Amino acid sequence: MNKKVSRRARDDTRQLIRTPGLSRPKLRLEVMSGMDAGAVVVSGEKVLHIGSQHGSTLELGDPAVSRIHVQLTNAESGVRVRDLESTNGTWLPGGVRIQQAMVPSGTVIILGQTQVRLDTMNERVPESLSVKTGFGGMVGLSAGMRSIFSLLQRVAPTDETILITGETGTGKELCARSIVDRSRRAEGPFVVVDCGAIAPSLLESELFGHVRGAFTGALDGRQGAFERAHGGTIFLDEIGELPVEFQTRLLRAVENRSVRRVGGSEDIPLDIRIMAATNRCLEEEVNRGTFRPDLYYRLSVVQIRLPPLRERPEDIELIARGMMAEIAPDLALEQAVDPAQLKKLMRYRWPGNVRELRNHLSRLVLGDMVITDLPTGEGSDGAPSGEVDLSLSFKDGKEGAISHFERAYLTQLLEHTKGNISEAARLARTDRNYLTRLLHKYGIHPR
Repeated sequence: MNKKVSRRARDDTRQLIRTPGLSRPKLRLEVMSGMDAGAVVVSGEKVLHIGSQHGSTLELGDPAVSRIHVQLTNAESGVRVRDLESTNGTWLPGGVRIQQAMVPSGTVIILGQTQVRLDTMNERVPESLSVKTGFGGMVGLSAGMRSIFSLLQRVAPTDETILITGETGTGKELCARSIVDRSRRAEGPFVVVDCGAIAPSLLESELFGHVRGAFTGALDGRQGAFERAHGGTIFLDEIGELPVEFQTRLLRAVENRSVRRVGGSEDIPLDIRIMAATNRCLEEEVNRGTFRPDLYYRLSVVQIRLPPLRERPEDIELIARGMMAEIAPDLALEQAVDPAQLKKLMRYRWPGNVRELRNHLSRLVLGDMVITDLPTGEGSDGAPSGEVDLSLSFKDGKEGAISHFERAYLTQLLEHTKGNISEAARLARTDRNYLTRLLHKYGIHPR
């Protein structure tokens, strides 16, 4: 994708590659009070979890602590504490409840009846950054993306199970395909299953297959997606959409690398690599009881979080140039975007992320026009225009429509409540923390 990167972009690339690798301090977690008082964990991992679930970085026996209660992100700039929709919340001394916050070293957080002190240490862990600004079809100049490329270079040749998370449009399937292309299974089948697009009654047959006569209409036996992926890779997209009652069957297939067809009596062993993706926070789904914790841990042996474009604006120009080289090889980005508009592209939050950027550039080329303003996909009244872009897949079109609806709904909701988020959450009949995250996603700020 980066064959036509401009000279300035190449110079920027060299400058970033010369930058010394980032590092982060090790984090020390000490239980100050509660039934686990005295327990200490020291970790240099970037993401840590505290909870009652076995496998947590700090596992607590406190019954008031949720399975995956809180997430700690350990970075150069500090420690980000994020409550994962826990039952009893995450608190600071003095009765301050936090959903998400950057905290200094020495902060004590309260989970149930337990107090945990967070201390950053002098010992540091280097952040591994790839010297390359791409991996497969993915590109990026930012440190965050080059950290991901470094991880992908290490895990691609293995058969480890991988969970890819990120907002809609961040390129989760592209990431999976790029991993497969660098793996020993590159010549094998790559079977993609959109778990959110299959009716619950058909899930078992679609994934595991069925024998002849298993149900009405089953005139012949049929292989499921897992069998079709034998010798290669299966990619379970939108894994967070699976009904909880089906997850037990999937867990067995993931653990044993074997399936049993609907109506069959024999287990079929498989040589298969499993990757999954979701735009949901599965840790929160575990706490809600809508996703099995054992399945979560089986799928997240390696977890890759793809950041949204708003967190890496320095990548937008490089991505746009690569896209234009594919969409219209004879049309340079500068012919469609003047410098002022390019700056606007880089400032725009792109709620639909990379997919929205590509769709926008495709429409520019197909319409043989030059950017005059960023797309809104809406009429003058803020409602959807009613026109359907048939150049998009059904999935992309649906996700775009949902994004436009959410933006319009949230904007009008805050106008109606005069910026009162608690009242807005009550009117929308949704959780206040979930509403806050949606507002952040779309860059909507209460007045």
